[in-house]
Amino acid sequence: YFLEPYLRRVQLDESVRMLYKGTVRMLLVLLHDFPEFLCDYHFSFCDIIPIPCVQIRNLILSAFPRNMKLPDPFMSNLKVDQLPEIKVAPRILANYTTTLLQLHLKADVDNYMRTREKRLLDMIKDKLCLQKSETTNLDTKYNVPLLNALLLYVGVNLPQQGKALPVHGSLQQNQQNNPSLEIFVHLAHSFDHEGRYLFLSAIANHLRYPNTHTHYFSCVLLYLFAETGDEVVREQVTRVLLERLIVHRPHPWGLLITFIELIKNPHYKFWNHSFVKCAPEVEKLFQSVAYTCLGTSIDRRSGGESRSRTPAPSSSPTAAVVAPSAGTAAAGGPDSAAGAAERAGTSVAAGTSVAGETLATTNV
Repeated sequence: YFLEPYLRRVQLDESVRMLYKGTVRMLLVLLHDFPEFLCDYHFSFCDIIPIPCVQIRNLILSAFPRNMKLPDPFMSNLKVDQLPEIKVAPRILANYTTTLLQLHLKADVDNYMRTREKRLLDMIKDKLCLQKSETTNLDTKYNVPLLNALLLYVGVNLPQQGKALPVHGSLQQNQQNNPSLEIFVHLAHSFDHEGRYLFLSAIANHLRYPNTHTHYFSCVLLYLFAETGDEVVREQVTRVLLERLIVHRPHPWGLLITFIELIKNPHYKFWNHSFVKCAPEVEKLFQSVAYTCLGTSIDRRSGGESRSRTPAPSSSPTAAVVAPSAGTAAAGGPDSAAGAAERAGTSVAAGTSVAGETLATTNV
């Protein structure tokens, strides 16, 4: 809580920078020696981590139980929905349902699930906005913890009937069969740029190690990308995924498999969208990430088909930071924090930068 205002505004003097270094080192120790702690409390951490701190968020979301062996996300024949771990719900030690009692939001959601009254959707969205006095202090007009709690409650705590996300069928028909999906679609299309960015980021916070939440929210993101008619929504989905991949490791497993599915599956026609080729440097960045994730270069002229296959490099896709376009402007720009952390081995490298200033690298 002490660091949050400084990191949110990227205003670091020497003393705050030293405290930040100590915080990163402590998180790296937890990731290496006590990953279950980060797994259990990831939701609480994400509530207070400032938007610009992509690297710290990745570090926390990359934790997975020590008794689990992660499947290789780069395997060409990986069947995520057939993994035994994907049917196990993760433990979340956060009382997020209490957060939903604010402004009686939980009652509104429950009422909508029973009655399907459209006016309740607008009420739910409006209650996610902060008062003007709070907006000035927090540099955002949205209640991020309340938004996070809402998505988790709608996604995993409501009755499971009809929650599977169909691949085919009209958007209207799918929403009629799935009230949870209807809430997600309404928020994705009714929010402004800032609200939509926070909404999609909250979904991406559940893309972690193999479990039911990772699978469900990965399907939600991919469904929103495929079924929306708004190119801005697709662009912001891509931005949320990409800005978490272009920093150094670690990268959450669920984040990788979601992005790989997006750029590899012809159903999503990723390489045909205008924002991919809006500028040569942007297209080059996408090619670089695709090369790293797939070990292949992409030929847009052949409809996004793989052109050649070579061994994928072991480094992160790139350390560059993508400047958001006008269509993806949101609260805070992409994070400038970069570092490296490995759970394997006996030491963890702690090298992180904030606002472009590299901190000293040490071994923990």
